[in-house]
Amino acid sequence: MIIGLEIHVELKTKSKMFCSCLNDPDERHPNLNVCPICMGHPGTLPVINEEAIRKTIKTGLALNCQIPEFSKFDRKNYFYPDLPKGYQISQYDMPLCNEGFLDVDTSASSVLTLSRVEGVDGKKIRIRRVHLEEDTARLVHPVRNSQKRRQKLLEGVSKISNGVHEKKYSLVDFNRAGIPLMELVTEPELGSAEEARKFAEELHLIFHYLDVSDADMEKGQMRVEANISLSQNSKLGTKVEIKNLNSFRSLERALNYEIERQIKILSAFAKGYGGPAEALREGGKSGKKIIQETRGWDDIKGKTFSQREKEEAHDYRYFPEPDLPPLHITSQIINEIRAEIPELPQQKRERFAREYNLDKKEIDIFVYNKDLGEYFEKIISELLANIPSENLFKLIKLTSNYLITNLQGLLKGASVSGKDFLITPENFSEFINLIYDGKISSKIAKMVLEEMFKTGADPSHIIEEKGLIQITDETEIEKIIKEVFLKNQKAVQDYKKGKETALQFLIGQVMTESRGKANPEIVRKILKQKLAE
Repeated sequence: MIIGLEIHVELKTKSKMFCSCLNDPDERHPNLNVCPICMGHPGTLPVINEEAIRKTIKTGLALNCQIPEFSKFDRKNYFYPDLPKGYQISQYDMPLCNEGFLDVDTSASSVLTLSRVEGVDGKKIRIRRVHLEEDTARLVHPVRNSQKRRQKLLEGVSKISNGVHEKKYSLVDFNRAGIPLMELVTEPELGSAEEARKFAEELHLIFHYLDVSDADMEKGQMRVEANISLSQNSKLGTKVEIKNLNSFRSLERALNYEIERQIKILSAFAKGYGGPAEALREGGKSGKKIIQETRGWDDIKGKTFSQREKEEAHDYRYFPEPDLPPLHITSQIINEIRAEIPELPQQKRERFAREYNLDKKEIDIFVYNKDLGEYFEKIISELLANIPSENLFKLIKLTSNYLITNLQGLLKGASVSGKDFLITPENFSEFINLIYDGKISSKIAKMVLEEMFKTGADPSHIIEEKGLIQITDETEIEKIIKEVFLKNQKAVQDYKKGKETALQFLIGQVMTESRGKANPEIVRKILKQKLAE
């Protein structure tokens, strides 16, 4: 199986690609952000959005692409209700970026070594091109309702539709028409549905790190199309394109379904033709065969369906856009844009493995949650200023555990960069030190963190105010243990009869009696001593 991906991404710019209309993906009122230019009115002239050009080049540089000195826009001609001009301004033979690549980790292992992180066990997926075009309008296909409900929905439409509303219909929203749309095309060399998903996920992450797009797939800001063919040799088989893939899960499911569908066809036809290769060329006795076509994906039914036969490039009658000048991209512009590229996800993985000795699961969480990763590093920076270096890795592990488990549980999907998040890196660093120094138990630590999350208060202040300082005085702990023994004589006898689980029960009772303030290690030590008497 050979898979190639075409990925469309709406760029994050203030205005549209060729006019000054707002680029607002959250606008819910239809046909509000429109003008004669993006509506394709006769006599209008487009003007290139420079920021969209720079963000496309920035993406290309991050993906190791070559940036040619000259580029131009072309007209891609086809007719569809979502295309107001009857053509789309796109790029054909001179794209902004070409011949790049992206290393993708194809391993399923949860262990992350330095050699793995440096790409030794990864796969280099070549990128054919990254080009820029304008997005189309959005078609809305209302659900067929009851006659009364449908009539109410179409009160305004029925006056001009002459009864068309009785049949299937679509509505067109031109708010999206003309938004800068970056398209990335890979070479056909992905070998499985899982590889395709991992590639798309890594690309999605890079868009966020570059801040070129929000790439929200639910809003259609990132759309994936997959091309797949099956063959018994190095030659490509018949290519089938799958559209309507609006999530990474859908991408993987659609490809796996299509692989199985094509295998079944080839296997069935091969019986009468001596092998799948001949069946692929000739088709079967039923007259069916794998044809070059575009198929949609039905996420509810979990299957692909035929939409139309696939067009060739010449069907679009490309020719240079006469209303836009060619682009001259100087080395100075390229160097300026390159300097704006931040640390990318793979570089961050390498550094986190090298500097913090974290495992793959922890690194992935901090890389995918960029804000959390930055917050983690600020805490470590605070710890470095106050802690001897020999203790650092223990503190790093402690910090990672509390951020990933306890803090993320409190955040419930919110971000540490949000205005409602009140815990400063300095206070979190102090919180970690208190745990490490044994001044608060893990149970008290949870209580303190919850209060810090609610109020943003200093952890030492919370501990003092609420009387949560850990009890380390052995005499005081012995008094608590004596009370616990009186209330739990059966557990005491069970332990003496050899039931080890009774010890853990008694430790829990002591911690409850002390409201979590007793030092657990001292409790365990004294309990064993008393039970042995």
